[in-house]
Amino acid sequence: MRKLSEVLVKSGVEIYRDIIPVALYSAGSSVLLVPILMFAPIPVAVLLLAVIYMPILFGVCYAVHHRLERKERRNGLADLWEGTLRGLLPGGVTGLLFALLGFILWSTWWYYGGRGSMAGIAVGMFQTFFVILALISQFYTWQLILQKGMGTFRAMGESVKLFFRYPGYTVAACFQAVLLTALLVLTVVGFGALFAGMFAIYQHKATLNLIKPEEGSISSSSGNDHQQTGWLSEGHVS
Repeated sequence: MRKLSEVLVKSGVEIYRDIIPVALYSAGSSVLLVPILMFAPIPVAVLLLAVIYMPILFGVCYAVHHRLERKERRNGLADLWEGTLRGLLPGGVTGLLFALLGFILWSTWWYYGGRGSMAGIAVGMFQTFFVILALISQFYTWQLILQKGMGTFRAMGESVKLFFRYPGYTVAACFQAVLLTALLVLTVVGFGALFAGMFAIYQHKATLNLIKPEEGSISSSSGNDHQQTGWLSEGHVS
């Protein structure tokens, strides 16, 4: 199994060489974010992000997965659309889970934090720790669905098992993903144009490194050679 730093470098190489498709996927998935974030009330926005944006983000992961597998020449935008439709269940379930965990965290601090007591702060900190662990434990879910063909709920369970089997690796991988997201959020345009594609590539590499370490190494090296010919010229995006 590769070190996480090597996975990050390999992901960076893929992102750099496929920057145009990454930007197209990211921009396409971010189109709905603008009206949702600008016009919808916060509770409605959270619900819409869960049931609309998350399936689209799954569609980006689906398209990136097939691109990195390179078993055949594929139409990238068609893959994005197909992946979004297939992601209605896994994306929606994951999104609703994240929304529920966020609500639990908010309600805990609203109720206990407002009291100003040490016991209330302790409860809030414990719930925060629990929510963070629950979020991290689902890092591999989508990739297990894509790479192993699992059902949504089985993949969620297997993702938890991988988390407990490789806690340090998983926490570090999530930390890097969050750090990357935070840096992109500082420039709103950068987030809209890059986040989805970069996240999909990184998540694919990080998961493949665990479930198929030898194949992950082979795929990374062969993939880098393949990219030198230029992905757009092979008709993956139209």
